[in-house]
Amino acid sequence: MSSLIQYSIDALNLGCLYALYALGVAMVFGILRLVNFAHSSLIMIGGYALVLTAGLPLPLRALITVAACVAAAVLVELVAFRAIRGADPATLLVTSFAVTITLSSLAEAVFGTLPAAADVHPALRESFSFGTVYLPKLDIAVVVVTVLLAGALSLFLTKTTLGLQMRAAAADVRTARLMGVRTNRVISMAFAISGVLAAAAALFLLAASGTVTPGFGVDAVLFGLIAAVVGGLSSLRGAAIGGLVLGVAGQLLQSFLPLEVKPFRDAILFAAVAALLVLRPQGLVATTEGVRI
Repeated sequence: MSSLIQYSIDALNLGCLYALYALGVAMVFGILRLVNFAHSSLIMIGGYALVLTAGLPLPLRALITVAACVAAAVLVELVAFRAIRGADPATLLVTSFAVTITLSSLAEAVFGTLPAAADVHPALRESFSFGTVYLPKLDIAVVVVTVLLAGALSLFLTKTTLGLQMRAAAADVRTARLMGVRTNRVISMAFAISGVLAAAAALFLLAASGTVTPGFGVDAVLFGLIAAVVGGLSSLRGAAIGGLVLGVAGQLLQSFLPLEVKPFRDAILFAAVAALLVLRPQGLVATTEGVRI
């Protein structure tokens, strides 16, 4: 029984992490139909912001990290994506790769290729113990922050004027513009929100790994994209559900696969994802409009 509880704790933690990654990817895709691989660079910027602010109180470090990620996200939209808005999806995708490579190269030039180490907070390395069940404080933080961010995002999109404008732009940008929606402001806000999500992801990734590299965040975005596709890339709710499903499935495979098969966990997981998309290409949460990626 204790093993089952431990597996459930680990699965919930990983599912919430993937949901956090998936929301960051889906936030921008919902409006621009852009698979924004540059989101990994925002996570990387957040990681280095935490390294540079080591020694400051955690709330201040978190605030600085959020500010850095939001500023970088808005700047990326203004410099790289605004001029090509409405271009072919392939052009947008190549641009997102170009931004990622540029920012990674800049990080290498400034910080070098060796990992930069920093501790987020000593308490996050501790765990509560209930017999043979261990509940890491980091896992609690991941679940609580993810739920709070998802709830705040849901309230923002449904209860505020700007949130309703973002939903209108996600449904049809051209029609929303004709109805008076200021699309520049709406799209900038979508990138800003993705920056907040990237900052949270950076904090948890650094707390778990302890180091930052110029490639920090790439794996997170890849898993976030897969999770968003599983849930439904055009739906934020679907992206969150996809993250939970992918994380729980991955952790359960890691826990229950035979020892000699565990190295192939990701291959088995992605094969299952491929089979799911063959049967249900729109993802777990259906939308009124199909999405081709």
